[in-house]
Amino acid sequence: MGLVDAQDLYKRFGSLTAVDGISFKVERGEVVGFLGPNGAGKSTAMRIISGFLEPTSGQAWIDGHNSHTDAIAARRKLGYLPEGAPAYADMSVGAYLNFVAAMHGMSKRQAHDRLAELVEQVHLIDVWNQRIDSLSKGFKRRVGIAQALVHDPDVLILDEPTDGLDPNQKFEMRTLIRSIAPQKAIVISTHILEEVEAVCSRAIIIARGRMLADATPAELLAGAPQAGSIAVTVAVADPEPALQIIAREPGVARVVVADRINGVARLVIHTSTSRPSASGLVGALGRANIPADEVYLQRPTLDDVFRQITAGVREH
Repeated sequence: MGLVDAQDLYKRFGSLTAVDGISFKVERGEVVGFLGPNGAGKSTAMRIISGFLEPTSGQAWIDGHNSHTDAIAARRKLGYLPEGAPAYADMSVGAYLNFVAAMHGMSKRQAHDRLAELVEQVHLIDVWNQRIDSLSKGFKRRVGIAQALVHDPDVLILDEPTDGLDPNQKFEMRTLIRSIAPQKAIVISTHILEEVEAVCSRAIIIARGRMLADATPAELLAGAPQAGSIAVTVAVADPEPALQIIAREPGVARVVVADRINGVARLVIHTSTSRPSASGLVGALGRANIPADEVYLQRPTLDDVFRQITAGVREH
């Protein structure tokens, strides 16, 4: 059993199935991206695993404690940042985090030492005495992250942790997540694909409440339609002769015109078991007086993978 263990979770709201048979485990040292479009069921699944929403069926455990039948013990091991990062708006940042520490049973001395550390980690010193309702969305998100970390839990479940942060703040938050990841099991619910590449060791893709993939980002990228394909740009009025020449080269399985802009065509070559060389492609085109402006290996993105995996699956 991992630090996080979800087994066959279902959640139905009337005729709507928001979570449809989800099962996965997260071990210490893993950062798992829970990835899906808006309305896919990510937040519902996070609330079930965290013990704040009862499943229709199935079970979830946090470090061996059932999230619902042993909820108090499970929450002692859990740091949870819910969607929207709710907090007591009329409290100052410092008062709120001290209150959270007290709710976790920490002494004043323990709270002082831990919060001094967190203020540096999450960069809250400048707003420590400000009321929470006066903070920007980005600072409210930081306060939410800090409250999830107050008791130094073994498990973190973060729902859209960089929502509302500017690019510099996102970089700092991702650096923080990477720095604490070796000691914890972390689940990040997000619809931001770059978040997964930046911090996650595994990605789970869901749509309409169903798990469609569970793999490392590298494994997902390796299975993308563009993986291993080569792009060639040629400045020609008619790309058909270039297509015919390239199609005859060894290692070419298929070649298509990806786009044409201002008289320049980008041709995408899908390779077979062997890959044609750039020099061979340029030479073959050059002998036909067709200059190749660029030849490069196309790098697939998680956007490509996501679209491929979720194609045909409608959102709620």
